[in-house]
Amino acid sequence: MLALAATACGGSDDDSNAAATTAPPSTTTTDEREPAPPPPPVFGRGDVVIRGAERPVSVAVEIAETDEQRRFGLMFRKFLPDEAGMVFLFAEDTTGGFWMKNTLVPLSIAFYDRTGRIVRILDMEPCTAEPCPVYKPGVAYRGALEVNRGAFERWGVEEGDRIEFRRA
Repeated sequence: MLALAATACGGSDDDSNAAATTAPPSTTTTDEREPAPPPPPVFGRGDVVIRGAERPVSVAVEIAETDEQRRFGLMFRKFLPDEAGMVFLFAEDTTGGFWMKNTLVPLSIAFYDRTGRIVRILDMEPCTAEPCPVYKPGVAYRGALEVNRGAFERWGVEEGDRIEFRRA
């Protein structure tokens, strides 16, 4: 089992291992009032299986493991399919938070430790104008998995359940 982390929006404001809180630069469309979103980085793909008291849950994920990928996350997405998400991977334990700047889809995030055990689950609100809140788990984690808000609850996923990750 490989531990992973997921983020959809942006990263930490206080930890060098987490994603930076600065938004990527934007380009401008012909209509100067509406800047076009920057192109997203290329994300790897994989699968996550969440094992707990309920049935195992499979989630198709995009992988954010570089600083650029973690900073961009799920920004500017208008839709996230059911049973899909983004996993954020960190080489070492971190305590930084995530923010939802330019993230249009409400999300839930599960932070997990190096063994894949979920240590905290939070719900996050979209934010298109600053100041955007930073969602901090209050515990050390090695990875994070972002999915549509409420999905963990619908699937019966709880803190203490395990996340298993596999690259495609």
